[in-house]
Amino acid sequence: MQDQPYGEVFLIDKPLEWTSFDVVRKVRNALKIKKVGHAGTLDPLATGLLIVCAGKMTKQIDSFMGQEKEYTGTFVIGATTDSFDLEQPVIHVADPSHITLQQVQAAVAELTGDILQIPPMHSAIKVDGKRVYESARKGKVVKMDPRPVTVGEFEITKFENPVLEFRIVCSKGTYIRSLARDLGEKLQVGAYMSSLCRTRIGNFKLSEAHDLLSLVEEIKARTNEIEHNEKRRS
Repeated sequence: MQDQPYGEVFLIDKPLEWTSFDVVRKVRNALKIKKVGHAGTLDPLATGLLIVCAGKMTKQIDSFMGQEKEYTGTFVIGATTDSFDLEQPVIHVADPSHITLQQVQAAVAELTGDILQIPPMHSAIKVDGKRVYESARKGKVVKMDPRPVTVGEFEITKFENPVLEFRIVCSKGTYIRSLARDLGEKLQVGAYMSSLCRTRIGNFKLSEAHDLLSLVEEIKARTNEIEHNEKRRS
């Protein structure tokens, strides 16, 4: 592999169950270069917009990561998991049938604006030099300090108890899974995130993103053509 003399930005619709690094590796192999990275992790159980940068555009990764994000998805109230999503099994169940839309909206209002949020134990955050998910998988509890984040918009787009659909606009570093946990705590019945899709990063929209496998085939064809032309010139 050789480093790319120019730079590119790819907007990709990350498939379900792929890690963000799976996507990067696929693009890197198609381009046949080393310098490829993504601008903000999406968990395997999430889908949606992933920005992948190559060559000189990797210098812009921090800038992209700092931009506002928009998500849609679903929460389930009346149950909890250790990971706050479906990565881990349900561990506590409560009857949420008495919860009304008005109660949900009141709790959502308390989670909107500048808030302090405790990240999930099942995350890649480092504490004392170690990823906290490594401790979580061993059953160890690590003290996580609250972090300031901004939830600019938190809209409930549909509520059919126990499932609610949402749209959230938030700052870098916001964990939507943690918002599910916090919402469940405020409603006193628990909650977890059952689906998540990132629809926007700054001005980049999911509607502009490419299907991963189709994009990879296009990149491979272009790369092969470039290599063929270089051989002819030499």
